[in-house]
Amino acid sequence: MPVKGKKYREALAKIDRSKKYSFEEAVKVALDNAYAKFDETVEVAVVLGVDPRHADQMVRGSVVLPHGTGRVARVLVFAKGEKAKEAKDAGADYVGDEDLIKKILEENWLEFDKVIATPDLMGQVSRLGKILGPRGLMPSAKTGTVTFEVAKAVKDIKAGKVDFKVDRAGVLHAPVGKVSFGEKKILENLCAFFEAVLKAKPATSKGQYIKSIALSTTMGPGIKVEVNDVRNLLSKYSGD
Repeated sequence: MPVKGKKYREALAKIDRSKKYSFEEAVKVALDNAYAKFDETVEVAVVLGVDPRHADQMVRGSVVLPHGTGRVARVLVFAKGEKAKEAKDAGADYVGDEDLIKKILEENWLEFDKVIATPDLMGQVSRLGKILGPRGLMPSAKTGTVTFEVAKAVKDIKAGKVDFKVDRAGVLHAPVGKVSFGEKKILENLCAFFEAVLKAKPATSKGQYIKSIALSTTMGPGIKVEVNDVRNLLSKYSGD
C-alpha cells in the first residue's frame, strides 16, 4: 500500500479505530478532519448481507438526495421528436439519437455523467453496451433511466439523483454531499440514502441485511458507524 501523507495520518490519529460511531458523531469527525484544499465529497460504504452472484440478491436502485451531491451532472438523452424537445426543455446537456450513438462509437466520446434513453431507442443504444456498461453509464429501467418520462428523469438527475448498485464484494458506495454542506444536510442526505437501500432489500436476503457502514471524505480515512444507529438516523432526519 502507498504511504499516506502527514495530514492523512493526523486525521487518522483523531479517530478511535476500535469504536463504532453514531451517524452524528461520524459526520462531525469526518467534517472536522477534512484537510484537502478542495471541497471534498463525503462518501458512504455499506457492506450488505447479500450474495450478488445470485440475480435475486442483486441490490440496486436510486434516490434523489434532498440536498443533491454538490455536483451537477452532465446528462445525455437518447430521444427523438417530442421527447427530444422535452429533454432539452428540462435541461439535458446533450440530446440526440443515431448521431450521438455514432459519435460515441467512432470517437469514444464520453463527456457526460448520466445517460437516459426512451424505450423505443434502446435497440440502437444497446450497441453501446461494451462502452457504457463498464463505466456504469448504460441506461436501465431499474434506475429510471430507460423511460418516456424524460423531463422528470433529467430533472431528478440534475437535482442530485444517486444510483447505487452492490458490487461483487457485496458493498454499496455512494456520495452523500460535500464537506461544505455541513452536518445537518449530510445527515438528511444519509437518511434518504438508507431509506432507499432498505426499500431495495431483496426478498431472498436472509439474516442481517446491513452488516457494516463506513463514512469518509475524499482524502480522509474511513470512520466506522454503528449499524444499529440507522434506525435513529431515520427517525430523526426523515423528511416524511
